[in-house]
Amino acid sequence: MTLLEPNPASVDQRIRLITTGKSNDSTCNTDLAAPPWDFDSRPGYGPGSSMGDVIPAGAPRQGTLPAEYREASPEELDRRIRAAKEAMGDRLVILGHFYQRAEVVQYADYVGDSFQLANAAKSHPNADAIVFCGVHFMAETADLLSQPEQAVILPNLAAGCSMADMANIDQVEECWEELEAQFGPLDAPGPDGRVPVIPVTYMNSSAALKAFCGRNGGIVCTSSNAETVLEWAFERGQRVLFFPDQHLGRNTAKAMGVPLEQMPMWNPNRPLGGNDAQSLDDSRVILWHGFCSVHKRFTVEQIERARAEHPGVRVIVHPECPMPVVDAADEYGSTDYISKAIAAAPAGSTFAIGTEINLVQRLAAQHPEHTIFCLDDVVCPCSTMYRIHPGYLAWVLESLADPASTGPDAARIVNRITVPERDADAARVALERMLAARPPAAGGGGTVAS
Repeated sequence: MTLLEPNPASVDQRIRLITTGKSNDSTCNTDLAAPPWDFDSRPGYGPGSSMGDVIPAGAPRQGTLPAEYREASPEELDRRIRAAKEAMGDRLVILGHFYQRAEVVQYADYVGDSFQLANAAKSHPNADAIVFCGVHFMAETADLLSQPEQAVILPNLAAGCSMADMANIDQVEECWEELEAQFGPLDAPGPDGRVPVIPVTYMNSSAALKAFCGRNGGIVCTSSNAETVLEWAFERGQRVLFFPDQHLGRNTAKAMGVPLEQMPMWNPNRPLGGNDAQSLDDSRVILWHGFCSVHKRFTVEQIERARAEHPGVRVIVHPECPMPVVDAADEYGSTDYISKAIAAAPAGSTFAIGTEINLVQRLAAQHPEHTIFCLDDVVCPCSTMYRIHPGYLAWVLESLADPASTGPDAARIVNRITVPERDADAARVALERMLAARPPAAGGGGTVAS
């Protein structure tokens, strides 16, 4: 297999140089140089940041990719993808998440975060198919917001999310029952007109959890509007149950003035989440014991080293990072916030970024006027985002472009993601509440003391 021309935005090419001894950089797993179909039959998230996380039994797996796609050169895959896109025309929309590899993002009609891409799907009601180059919960959200007759397709069913898997519907419902035993009926307002608990789920969660929030007076948030959503929830509830990412919840609530002692952690494997009754009574935000393995890699020591080696460096991290890292950074914000901050900076700026390496390396290639590098010098992409590969994209696109596939119900559509009807309406309720709770125009991040 030959390589296309060198691409400074390509993490895949960088990993290949590392694994062949042509680069002194390091990677967290040399298996990242192998194609993702080598891991499709194995349980687990695959090599990368989430490789140590335990995958739930029954997590979706991808079937065998036909040999013609596994054996095709990058040049052949490029030709076939572009031909299929042209054949489909306006009947097709390809969405690419910021964390996708450069070899996939180049074909996307829209590139953005999960919420931006869900909105892009919603804005194309006449397309037959929406191919979402991201992970499973993102494709579910696109299915919720798109038209019923549209097919939302995930090129590799094994592209899940370990953080989203850290809170499942059975665990959350059990938690809710324990909280009801603690506080009484959770839909009964107290003397102040607020109910005991409002559930808030991060966008990075299953449709089942979004539906749970919709049925129980709750709401969805993104990394850019989490503060606005928490304000909405505090107006209606005495406290918030925030899942699945503890760090986004903690960092956001702390910035709003909520003391750390009023943010107990809920461990779903322990009675009362590992808490006593008093700590729950005193709580404002109950944090679920979940995290993103990409953003957990960033440390205060990395920030200190960046400042020592690059005086005047501007450190921006994602709010999914642990609290000490967010506190030590100059700024924190969503992927969109990070991208816009770099684009708006004066030429010659130096940035150390704490988020997924594919986005950081792409931003560095797009902005040669700046010095941009990842806080973590070990190349370790998101395990599950990396499961999307041009081979899978070519396969799903050629299936769609086949003459037998003339509409969303054609037999050649593969890997369609559909949210069950029992969850769809309630999940849309939680999403619509989020859309109505708009953040300030300048929202999306914050500044903290360095």
